[in-house]
Amino acid sequence: MHETDPCPCGGGVYADCCGRFLSGAAHAPTAEALMRARFTAYSRGEYAYLSATGPGMTDPAAIARSAGQTRWTRLEVLRTEAGGPDDETGIVEFVAHSRRAGRAQRLHEISRFERRNGRWRYIDGEIKAAGRRRTRRK
Repeated sequence: MHETDPCPCGGGVYADCCGRFLSGAAHAPTAEALMRARFTAYSRGEYAYLSATGPGMTDPAAIARSAGQTRWTRLEVLRTEAGGPDDETGIVEFVAHSRRAGRAQRLHEISRFERRNGRWRYIDGEIKAAGRRRTRRK
């Protein structure tokens, strides 16, 4: 990926969007910006960033193993609560689309974030059950 490519999170050009956070040039100013950067880190295999911005100090190799062969393809931010530059906590609800073993998947989560020492961190999330689509037989 080049700095001028679209950002995987859908928020603009990579260098101006999540690239500056993943490179360490800046810190995410909001909970949503951190959520988007974490999605981008998953999509790019930047597991050290996930370790540094998540709960506890998770080994990047462990994150890589759990990510497996999942290819993250698209992010939809559904809503945010608080999580702004002046807040200490925030919530971001999102749907992350992916492909694994040729099958489309989606992760619907309500994530909690906290600002510690001026930096946002992912705390945990509640995974929402995927709804089943019903097809009507004629």
